[in-house]
Amino acid sequence: MIAKTGEELLEICNKYNISLGEYALRFEIEEKGLTREEVVEKMRKNLKVMISAANEGMEKEVYSVSGLIGGDAFKIHNYIKKGGALTGDVTNMAMAMALSSSEVNASMGKIVACPTAGSCGILPAVILSAGNKLGLDEDGLINGLFAATSVGMIIALNATLAGAEGGCQAECGSASAMGAAAVVEMMGGTPEMSLNAAAIVIKNVLGLVCDPVAGLVEIPCAKRNAQGAITALCMADMVMAGVASKIPFDDTVSAMYKVGKSLPESLRETALGGIAITKEGLKLKEQVFGKEK
Repeated sequence: MIAKTGEELLEICNKYNISLGEYALRFEIEEKGLTREEVVEKMRKNLKVMISAANEGMEKEVYSVSGLIGGDAFKIHNYIKKGGALTGDVTNMAMAMALSSSEVNASMGKIVACPTAGSCGILPAVILSAGNKLGLDEDGLINGLFAATSVGMIIALNATLAGAEGGCQAECGSASAMGAAAVVEMMGGTPEMSLNAAAIVIKNVLGLVCDPVAGLVEIPCAKRNAQGAITALCMADMVMAGVASKIPFDDTVSAMYKVGKSLPESLRETALGGIAITKEGLKLKEQVFGKEK
């Protein structure tokens, strides 16, 4: 019962009448030889770490070791408290949580790399903000994480999750796709609808480069986490409204892999291109590491 493609994943879900979350749960049981309870408890531990990282930066100002980023999650949380946010509390809360996890990561705090440390803020922000809006309990959130896992596995098998190999589309893009699929399931959508949401997300981020200022996972990474969270939530809503992707999920994953391979080395986590080498980007690098001799 191992799916290597999105198409095979849907076939299995339809055959056994199971959700994406249930597929991932059964996969882990079979692969690791664990009981259902053991697998769920492992995910529960991940969830608790996610909750902590997503909230820490909202409750207090958290700054990175380099000093390049910090305090933004706190600002947005205060903005929410004032009321009247143009895009509503759910989207703003998702942005705040995504930034919080990114800030915690950059401050050497504890996060869950899902699927990578550079994109660690997206999935927690999406799961927690959507779960709160939907009134889901902890088990509902855990199922959402399993649903996201099933999509992440397919992407990992057929493309890449590494910015150094495929650009930021592979990191934040994959995390956002995983989040969108999870939210659709959390809202009662079918596995097919979940993959539609993931496919639309990937189409929207094709070509997103990885250009970290000073080579650190901070600028523009943190704000891309916020954007990725919002994209996931919006695409979930789009699919739940009845919109489908004209391009199948597997095709979008294949396209993402090929686009990533086509990106020059300077735009794949080397800090040799993009905003990393802009006037201000180089100035910030000097601020952190000093002038090059």
